[in-house]
Amino acid sequence: MSKQPRKQRKALYTAPLHKRHNLMSAHLSEQLKEEFNRRSFPVRKGDEVLIVRGDFKGTEGTVEGIDLKNYRVLVDGASSQKQDGTKLYQPIHPSNLVITEIYLDDEKRNKALNRKV
Repeated sequence: MSKQPRKQRKALYTAPLHKRHNLMSAHLSEQLKEEFNRRSFPVRKGDEVLIVRGDFKGTEGTVEGIDLKNYRVLVDGASSQKQDGTKLYQPIHPSNLVITEIYLDDEKRNKALNRKV
């Protein structure tokens, strides 16, 4: 892998979806780190997250959506209302999040979480 910034950027912009999924990882909370013996895990709709950077710092909320194309997460707590009453989510990069509670209804996700890294 190259160290050149232009090639790093190109790799991000042209990454296929299965690689973008891993790039959408966020840190786990201290309690989850001890429980699962890993530092980070890909974010998914339904996870509870804490925002640690930006305008919504300190806000906890549920992940309402994932934008793989732009590498952004839509969090329920980080939203505003438009004039007509519709919710407008503020997109947040996953590096600015900490997962506090993992959505474990998916069997594949359970296996991936407990897999040896």
